[in-house]
Amino acid sequence: MKTFTLAALITLTSLSSAHAADKEITLGRFFGACEDVPEKIADATGEACIIQSIITGFSNEKNGISVKTLPTDWGNYYDQIKASYSGGTPPDVHVMHKHRLPEFAGVGILAEITAEDYAKAGIDPNDWTDSAKQAVTYKGKTYGVPMDIHANLWHLNMDLFKQAGLVNADGSPKLPTSPEELFAQAKQMKEKTGKDYLAADFAQYPLGVRTALALIWQQGGNIFDENGVTVDTPEARKAIKVLTDLFDANYANPKLNYAESQQAFLDGNAAVLINGTWVVDFYTAQAEDNKVPLADYRIANFPTIFNEGATWADSHIWAIPAAVKKDPETFDAAMQILAWINNHNIDWARTGHIAVRNSVLNDPAYQALPHRDEYLETAVIAQDNPPSKKYGAIQDVLNRELQSIWLTGKSVDDALADAQYDIEDLQ
Repeated sequence: MKTFTLAALITLTSLSSAHAADKEITLGRFFGACEDVPEKIADATGEACIIQSIITGFSNEKNGISVKTLPTDWGNYYDQIKASYSGGTPPDVHVMHKHRLPEFAGVGILAEITAEDYAKAGIDPNDWTDSAKQAVTYKGKTYGVPMDIHANLWHLNMDLFKQAGLVNADGSPKLPTSPEELFAQAKQMKEKTGKDYLAADFAQYPLGVRTALALIWQQGGNIFDENGVTVDTPEARKAIKVLTDLFDANYANPKLNYAESQQAFLDGNAAVLINGTWVVDFYTAQAEDNKVPLADYRIANFPTIFNEGATWADSHIWAIPAAVKKDPETFDAAMQILAWINNHNIDWARTGHIAVRNSVLNDPAYQALPHRDEYLETAVIAQDNPPSKKYGAIQDVLNRELQSIWLTGKSVDDALADAQYDIEDLQ
């Protein structure tokens, strides 16, 4: 039987009381699960483990506050977070995308964060880039802390580019500057290597939508206008034709989902993968693994296929429910977490995302991150649609109808007409 001295009992009681006195904050996030969280934030790789190491680091270093993470899959995150609001049990802090801000702030369920709130937490909004400030602003009020700008890139297998003869004299990849050049280079890639020119998730998540939107913006068009949303435009039809021409010629496979398209690229079966900034550190690590066919990995800004540079982009932001602000103790703890995440912006940027703090962007350590100099222009050409409370639902409609074109053979006329009808029904 174990016995304890009085001093030991006092110590154990004190530790137990201190633990019990911790203020627990619930935090909702996506990014996937991290099964083995590194002890040091600097040792983490990949979105899931980097963000979880940052969160765990807060719990380990901040006395009196503990964080309970409520991770979930990105695919059903918004359904779950909306359900939690409806049930009156939203997490005290949660991540969301910039494009969802009007939907949530527009119905008054997010806490407005004032200049005084930021100052008390030690957050300096003046250090944020203009686009980052816009990401957390809706109708003149701010609703959180921005974490990044993430955008679509072209991830390249340079071994295949070399085999296809699509390399410039300086060793850089030859990238298309027109639809005709895109098709010719895809044909050359197939003939020289037998591999697909391009891969992307065209069958699951809305990466196909984002690719089409980028091609629409490159023509100076936009499905959003002063009258609302107009899907059937000359620019939209040209953007769709670029993709369907690649599919019809077997230069790209429209049936690949997210995991399959990624694997095709890593296995050396596609020269280009359209995916985001969020996988840069993962692909870098994969290219260093001798067991992975991808060896010579490079990144490019989304090429200008039409008239002007543009690529789809968004931002991850952190918000606090309006109800939390009614509890000063909980709100203060939540703001401390946001300040901690803001202070670790360079750690989050190691994923490949673009930092939102000017002080980080100007830091030599940030500029020295792998491949960073290969997509500097992405921050300049990054675009997104204007704020809309129905953006998420509109994106879902577009994803369904575009996939119906290349997966089921639905005519472009019918798909665009059905998309227009369904989007107008949302208004």
